[in-house]
Amino acid sequence: MKKTRTTSIALGLVLVTAVGLGACSSDHSGMSGMSSSTTIAIPANANYNATDIGFAQGMIPHHAQAIEMADLALTNTKNSDVLALANKIKAAQSPEIVKLSGWLRDWGQTVPSTASGSMDHDMSGMGGMMMDGMMSQADMDRLETSTGTEFDRLWIELMIQHHEGAVKMSKTEVAGGKNPDAIALAQAIISSQQAEITTMESLLKKMPA
Repeated sequence: MKKTRTTSIALGLVLVTAVGLGACSSDHSGMSGMSSSTTIAIPANANYNATDIGFAQGMIPHHAQAIEMADLALTNTKNSDVLALANKIKAAQSPEIVKLSGWLRDWGQTVPSTASGSMDHDMSGMGGMMMDGMMSQADMDRLETSTGTEFDRLWIELMIQHHEGAVKMSKTEVAGGKNPDAIALAQAIISSQQAEITTMESLLKKMPA
């Protein structure tokens, strides 16, 4: 084992097991985990680790679904508060996807697709990873067919769950990540999305049942 380790370091690589940031089953229980682990080669002198990679690879499809939900709101509601939130979410998360994708390319890692139809709502991400707060296809179908106040209430309820998942994933990055930029983004996501959760919870209280 010692000889093998020495050889690996000489090659400038260490093998680490990437632990997924989080998993959320289709019942949104919030349980963290990963359906399988992925062995990733990381340079010994890298300023990032497996947690950073998992954060970026997980957050890209997570953000992509939030944008998909925001687009539904922009076409399906006349509620000014929901419209304002949808626009805010798109404005914040679209550039974050670009940033996360750039980091993965710089690190020589796979960038998840965000193309419509390529993302499995139940198991988006890398290696079959399931992310916290992700909506199931049934959730998305129900949202698409809802109208009026029913749509507004459902959209907010689902987006709260989605945000809570992003906050949980970001806390994992802050606790175990290495890359300063990735950790800073995770901290920003925690701050902004927790504030939006508070706003959405307040809006729900004002809506008719």
